Amino acid sequence: MTERKPLTPEEISAIVDGFDPIDWVQMKLLANMPFEKRLIPGLNAQEFAMAALRGTFQKKFPELSMSEINMKVLAYLTPVRMEVK
Repeated sequence: MTERKPLTPEEISAIVDGFDPIDWVQMKLLANMPFEKRLIPGLNAQEFAMAALRGTFQKKFPELSMSEINMKVLAYLTPVRMEVK
């Protein structure tokens, strides 16, 4: 197994430069919200991502039923892979 060398400050800076800047106003607003309300935007984002993936799979596999498409979406997003018999 190869050993990893630590990143240099220049390498870390190059990685971080690609990120969007932190929206401090949004962070304060979220920090002041109760947990249940902070959870909703994440759930909306997950729903959007799953719908987009579902649409992609429908185009790629037009012969599959909606139930089969949903199973493909779950299989794609689930880190544990089930054995197919």
